[in-house]
Amino acid sequence: MILPAIFGASIIASVLWEAFETVVLPRRVSRRFRVTRFVYRSMWLPWRAIARLNKKPKSRETFLSYFGPLSILVLFAIWAVSIIFGFALLYYSSANQDSTHPTFETCFYLSGTTMFTLGLGDVIPHNWFERFLVVAESGLGFGFLALVLSYLPVIYQAFSRREVNIVLLDARAGSPPTAAELLRRHAGPAGADALEQLLRDWERSSAEILESHISYASVC
Repeated sequence: MILPAIFGASIIASVLWEAFETVVLPRRVSRRFRVTRFVYRSMWLPWRAIARLNKKPKSRETFLSYFGPLSILVLFAIWAVSIIFGFALLYYSSANQDSTHPTFETCFYLSGTTMFTLGLGDVIPHNWFERFLVVAESGLGFGFLALVLSYLPVIYQAFSRREVNIVLLDARAGSPPTAAELLRRHAGPAGADALEQLLRDWERSSAEILESHISYASVC
């Protein structure tokens, strides 16, 4: 049963690499197909269609604002289920072909309890390779939890920096900001120098916002 093992190992490797590119790697990934991009696009289209059914602008904007936080949780859930499914295939392929051969459902249950380090003990490994998989998946479960906990503060900080810049812009250009109001408030003797410094600061802030929003799609 080599095919389930190859398929399971491919799923685990793909998810781990996807998580690395999405969470750990702080820059844009240029390859064409990514699971994260596919998840966000497939979720955003129906979410946007449902929002358009709401005729009240404020309610529609509130509904759209839920997409970012919810999409992060859905992405984490997809990663976790994919890893559990991949290890379940490895357990299933390594089991002996005899009368006690477990079903795939049992292997999936063993993988889930191991991934979340429950340690119930009602299903146990029977050979050295399964024991190795249990240890590896338990360590991966702890690492996955640490990855999730470290990812959320990064997302919050990126969002917070963007909101601070918007608040500062309101003080210079009105609310909502307009170019005419920005020029009017810098019409004094030192207004040109202050406006030049403001635009220089916003050039750097815009680059930081672009970098964070490209690297972390959920902020967008």
